[in-house]
Amino acid sequence: MDRLSFKGRVVIVTGAGRGIGRAHALLLAERGASVVVADLGARVDGSGVDGDDPAADVVAEIRAAGGRAVASRADISTEAGAVALVDATIDNFGKLHAVVNNAGIVRTARFDELSTAEYQRYLDVHFFGSLHVCRAAWPHLIASGTGRVVNTVSAAMLGTPLMTHYGSSKGAVFSLTRNLAVEGAEHGVLVNAVAPGAGTRMAENAAESLSPEVMAYLRTQLLPEHVAPVVAFLAHPACQVTGEVFNAAGGAVNRLAMVTTTGIHDPALTVETVAERFDEVMAITPEAQPATVAVPQTT
Repeated sequence: MDRLSFKGRVVIVTGAGRGIGRAHALLLAERGASVVVADLGARVDGSGVDGDDPAADVVAEIRAAGGRAVASRADISTEAGAVALVDATIDNFGKLHAVVNNAGIVRTARFDELSTAEYQRYLDVHFFGSLHVCRAAWPHLIASGTGRVVNTVSAAMLGTPLMTHYGSSKGAVFSLTRNLAVEGAEHGVLVNAVAPGAGTRMAENAAESLSPEVMAYLRTQLLPEHVAPVVAFLAHPACQVTGEVFNAAGGAVNRLAMVTTTGIHDPALTVETVAERFDEVMAITPEAQPATVAVPQTT
């Protein structure tokens, strides 16, 4: 297969100052993309902003290697911040082809110990951050003819100890991905998501929810550089699927699919029928097919 190039393409990567986002930005730039490295420099738990400027550091790395990049410290958890980010992209590069929504915060806590305000903060960063950037970028993605969005979800949305606030906000991003895929298909804007696993600052901050063995494996075997190729492919015009989620960790890549079982049908349904035939309701048979979003065929 020919090498996939991003020459002439402009990509925004949020949360790109460190960890997984940094790996995305470096790979995309190495492949020829003009990259907008967006990072507020927030602390991992979202409690404030550190004094450094990680976005500028990554831009310096990219430029030193001969690539094109600019930095943004816009706060994408606000609508104004997302608009400023996209405006800066157009001001610097004149167009926009893809968005990688990677910015996130995390800490562990019991669900009944967190304030409503903290739940809102997780929604603001993960869900509304992704939504705000997509809304600001949408007309430019449509105009590009090959717009791509890659959102970031997490296995925590499927259930992880001490992560209700984080996992539920990532579940909202999953639903956003599916629904934007439906709306974007007619415009050629394909929207997918990745559920990454890597030993980063965020993983360290969630260590209480994971076993020591898992943390040791994360630190030594699961690198951000293992996730970036999956995201780069999903951001490339060669990608022709939409509404999908892919797990990516340590060089392993697989599809996370939602299926509907054959189940049962009984117009005279009773509580007892459900109880007696519950194994049939639960059974995943060969007839169970993943729910997909169709990509319109071009002529």
